[in-house]
Amino acid sequence: MAEQHTPRSLIVSLYGAYGRTPDGAPLPVAGLVRLLAVLGVDAPSVRSSVSRLKRRGLLLPARTADGAAGYALSDDARRLLDDGDRRIYARTEPELSEGWVLAVFSVPEAERHKRHLLRSRLARLGFGTAAPGVWIAPARLQEETRNALERLGLAPYVDLFRGDHLGYAATAEAVARWWDLPAVARLHEDFLAAHEPVLRAWRAAPEARDAEQAYRDYLLVLDSWRRLPYADPVLPAELLPDDWPGRRSAEVFAALHELLRDRGAEFVRPHLSGTDTVAAADAQPGRR
Repeated sequence: MAEQHTPRSLIVSLYGAYGRTPDGAPLPVAGLVRLLAVLGVDAPSVRSSVSRLKRRGLLLPARTADGAAGYALSDDARRLLDDGDRRIYARTEPELSEGWVLAVFSVPEAERHKRHLLRSRLARLGFGTAAPGVWIAPARLQEETRNALERLGLAPYVDLFRGDHLGYAATAEAVARWWDLPAVARLHEDFLAAHEPVLRAWRAAPEARDAEQAYRDYLLVLDSWRRLPYADPVLPAELLPDDWPGRRSAEVFAALHELLRDRGAEFVRPHLSGTDTVAAADAQPGRR
């Protein structure tokens, strides 16, 4: 199945990769239109998606240093991107000894719409279902979970706990109930099918590709990858099958990140006005 890269998702990926300036300077609308055109997104779709992100309070209208119309990230958007960085650019394997975080919630029937919102948010954070009303995730997600629940006004309905799994089933058997691991594995396999050939092509002939191609390939791989660390809670290796494809997909993303991000920045810079915006391409999260 072909990957779906929506205009709105690509805009978020663009801001995450190249759009966080030290002083919060906005990105010009004209620059966004030109940069998204490289990915096949037309101007009306860019403007419509920017408007939706504005209505959600993630983008704020502002003028660039030279007076052009632009959009800056809101404080909420920056926090969301910062939380995402910890997952997207993670390099260390989790340890089973780190334990788990449990989210136990109870929502009154009169507010059952919040129950649906709570379940969908926990699922998007990577939680599995241990029992009705009891959700579980690796303990390292505790801070991000707390931030998300407070941001959405859902904290009053939830109690968070830290702990270890003591039985009675083996933990590896339990996680197979808590998460749909075959479905997560398919997501990794789809990612590899789309982007492993890209990595092979760049390694075979990097000199044959220019900065525009680097930008295009990087934004597409980032847009694909940034969803995976949420669908996949990234469990300790001893709880996963030996042939788990998540290990290889993480390696492919890390390699493409190292190869393409800075090269892509060379193409991005001329489309973003203001010296602070240009300099910010060298100070983005994910630089290693």
